[in-house]
Amino acid sequence: MVFYPVKQIRKCSALSYPQIHTEFSSKKVRRKFIDFFQEQYQHRVVPSSPVRPRGDPSLLFVNAGMNQFKPILLGSVDPRSEMASYRRVVNSQKCVRAGGKHNDLEDVGRDVYHHTFFEMLGNWSFGDYFKEEACSMAWRLLTEEYGIPSDRLYVSYFAGDAASGLPEDEETRQIWLSLGVQPDRILPFGMKDNFWEMGETGPCGPCTEIHYDHIGGRNASLLVNADSPDVVEIWNLVFMQYSREADQSLRPLPQCSVDTGMGLERLVTVLQGRRSNYDTDLFTPLLSAIHQSSKVPAYSGRTGEADMGKTDMAYRVVADHIRTLSVCIADGVYPGMSGAELVLRRILRRAVRFFTEVLQAPPGALASLVPTVAHILGDAYPELHTETERIMDIINENEAQFLSSLKQGQRVIDRTVNKMGSNTSVFPASVAWSLHRNLGFPVDLIDLMLEERGLAVDKAEMHLVAAENEKAQKSEDESVDHLDLHSLAELQRRGVPHTDDSPKYHYHLGEDGRYVFPPCKATVQALYSGQALVSEVKEGQRCGVILDRTCFYAEQGGQDHDHGYFIRDGLQDVLFPVESVQLVGGYVVHQVTVAEDLRTGDQVQLYVDEAQRLACMVKHTATHVLNFSLRQLLGPAVAQRGSHVAADRLRFDFSVKGSLSVPQLQNIEAMIQDVIQKNEAVYTEEVPLSTAKKIPGLRTVDEVYPDPVRVVSVGVPVHDLLGSQTEEPMSVELCCGTHLLRTGGIRDLVIVSERQMVKGISRVVAVTGDDAKEAREAGQALLEEVESLTARIAASNAPTLLTAHRLSKEVGLLTDAVENTPIPQWQRRELQTHLKALQRSTNTTIRKLETSEAARKAEELLKKHADKTVVVDIVDTDSISVVMKTVNQLSNHVPGSLVMLLSHQQPSGKVLCACQVPKGFSALSANDWALAVCLRLGGNAGGSATVAKGTGRTADITEALQWAEEFAWAKKTGQRL
Repeated sequence: MVFYPVKQIRKCSALSYPQIHTEFSSKKVRRKFIDFFQEQYQHRVVPSSPVRPRGDPSLLFVNAGMNQFKPILLGSVDPRSEMASYRRVVNSQKCVRAGGKHNDLEDVGRDVYHHTFFEMLGNWSFGDYFKEEACSMAWRLLTEEYGIPSDRLYVSYFAGDAASGLPEDEETRQIWLSLGVQPDRILPFGMKDNFWEMGETGPCGPCTEIHYDHIGGRNASLLVNADSPDVVEIWNLVFMQYSREADQSLRPLPQCSVDTGMGLERLVTVLQGRRSNYDTDLFTPLLSAIHQSSKVPAYSGRTGEADMGKTDMAYRVVADHIRTLSVCIADGVYPGMSGAELVLRRILRRAVRFFTEVLQAPPGALASLVPTVAHILGDAYPELHTETERIMDIINENEAQFLSSLKQGQRVIDRTVNKMGSNTSVFPASVAWSLHRNLGFPVDLIDLMLEERGLAVDKAEMHLVAAENEKAQKSEDESVDHLDLHSLAELQRRGVPHTDDSPKYHYHLGEDGRYVFPPCKATVQALYSGQALVSEVKEGQRCGVILDRTCFYAEQGGQDHDHGYFIRDGLQDVLFPVESVQLVGGYVVHQVTVAEDLRTGDQVQLYVDEAQRLACMVKHTATHVLNFSLRQLLGPAVAQRGSHVAADRLRFDFSVKGSLSVPQLQNIEAMIQDVIQKNEAVYTEEVPLSTAKKIPGLRTVDEVYPDPVRVVSVGVPVHDLLGSQTEEPMSVELCCGTHLLRTGGIRDLVIVSERQMVKGISRVVAVTGDDAKEAREAGQALLEEVESLTARIAASNAPTLLTAHRLSKEVGLLTDAVENTPIPQWQRRELQTHLKALQRSTNTTIRKLETSEAARKAEELLKKHADKTVVVDIVDTDSISVVMKTVNQLSNHVPGSLVMLLSHQQPSGKVLCACQVPKGFSALSANDWALAVCLRLGGNAGGSATVAKGTGRTADITEALQWAEEFAWAKKTGQRL
């Protein structure tokens, strides 16, 4: 590590304030930062990683500059990779903080400095330079290169923490003094503000922050870290010098690193002499473009109550969100239904709502802002230029879907408010949940729409409604399950025909390649409530609704039922959410809690949840392809023993001798990939059961089939199979489920679990699409960690016991990660086998080192206590195993003696205890001895009559040693203590 004496660090003079913002565009600010570290301090420029984390399931988005360098800081980088050679690095990282631990989404627009997307400027040292150089570089860049007056800058440093045993970072304070910072501008703060930690465990250390006073001409030290908009942090320099262990103790890192982060938006605000990030050239072109599409006055920067109509808030929301949408979509994160995709969907819908309703922009205006984003950011992130058209198409498609839902949701809110009257400001939680569940409204969007009307939702009640709905969806309602024979007979007596559910198959691919699910008109034929047929149900009642026809899929054939809602003719703004759909005696029963009175004879229009339906179609077709691949690989003896198709995953049970091997799992996935790549057509046709049974290779399960039956085939039309004698293998099954029209829609499939449920029956769990892609990425990330750990273990030819324990612990942590992370099952098996071998190797090394260390310590103690019959002493080790082995070896050398050894841990005060007494010694058992000593130390112990161990805690080990020896002598001689 390079180390410059403090006295050699040059002091930097500051320019006057008026010179700050005369020449700095955002592009130049970013470029100067990179060039400064690259040209003057030989840092390697590393491009920004995509905002989708690389194989890191703990993050929705990359939210800090250090994310891509975590393997280096965690010591898990592959020694063969380019990253392993990094010593000094600089970059500007695209970051998104929306969802997860760091979530600024709901603050965006309310103030002038929160963002969901921002750029983090950073420089890193991995075992190269440390505090002096980092502070010197930062101060020189800010005051000389950027010309920020030093009298506007304040620095904070770590004040120490007695509870953690951490001293004040006096070294950093002295560095700042040597750089010319005035003593009253160098301020100490505690763990919360000036000690940075990566997570619950891992690298951490004190940090020093540089703050800027927008006002100037005063001493603003009392406003540092006081949430003042006038004094803001602009740069954080983190000194990685400790590792937070699982027991929360801190241990010095083998090499010290520097991790700095400075928000570009905030820095540009300072350099351009502004008070708001939105007044800089990172945003002003966007705000101008937004104004051109809007019908309201231009942006004026107002906040809070001064922002009448919240138009300026809307400007900020749209400007921020279009940046986030453009960057995320360019990096392959699209609006969707789960994880990061769901967060992006919320962002898009929030932007659309503000743009169309508050700023009165026409449809399509949001996507028209993308070229402006590319113009502002494209120099640094060229993918924004190459992906402009695709970004605009995706935004337009999602906007069109949402605007349709938004209009209906607005009517629902208006009507509900009119019914509420003026004596309450609490909006019904059930209606809010319906908007969220059925129309896809983000909860924060509902809050904003209600806030404008002076209303709010009782969140506790809404959570209760959500929990009740979830419970209802997981368990079939008794009123549906127990549609009794009398009620069925009554339906038939009345001449109510069985439900025509053929519209559930009425969907097609549109010209844009997306599935179209037309709504379905129907008539209420019967209502079932309280185990009886009724002609009318009142608002708030839960009932089963039987229609003459439906496009909803009832739960059958292992496929989950559809979700969605229907609306009643003449009451277009009231949603009737469909909570479950069951097929009972030929009648499809829709379980509904009615939002308005409903009568037999009412006309309704049905809408399925398209995303949930499509996800089930993907999984069901994938299940057929999986079934076919298993039979092709393992032979015709393979028989289906059960399956379940849900939106998030598929489960398939089948007969097989033993678990599948790694090659078998790989071959199955390869066969499925081949079918997906061929994008084969999926055909369906209803044929007489007797005819269907003659189809070669037809797959059936042990159940009663209707007649006619629905045949689903892949690659060959069903009518071509009728009467055919072809032996060509293909997937053909009897199935009532909904399927894709082409196999390419599966996109990808990964088997994430395979295990024997009972002897001869195996269960496979698989994911598709983006979930499959993420599983592969996670598997690759874990593979690299295992390979890196293997290399480090192999390179450790003569490890210390401390190193051996650390490596063994890393093996254990990686084993847990491999076990619990969704990754390809074949890869999980390979990694588990490899990790088991590593664990055996490290355990063997530890045993040998412990035995060797115990022998040395026993020899030293033997010289000291050679002629004693009661030996109580202290050993220097943090391993209870070494303590026990030392006790054992010492006892073997002095048979007939009572031996207890204690190890005193510092600074925690923890005590490790082990003891041994001769076999058959009746006056004192080892268990009683250890228990008495450890209880006195506030701990506990256990063991047998001859050998025992335990733990405790004390500040003074001398008293414990004396008491332990006295206790043993008293028992040995029959005296009282």
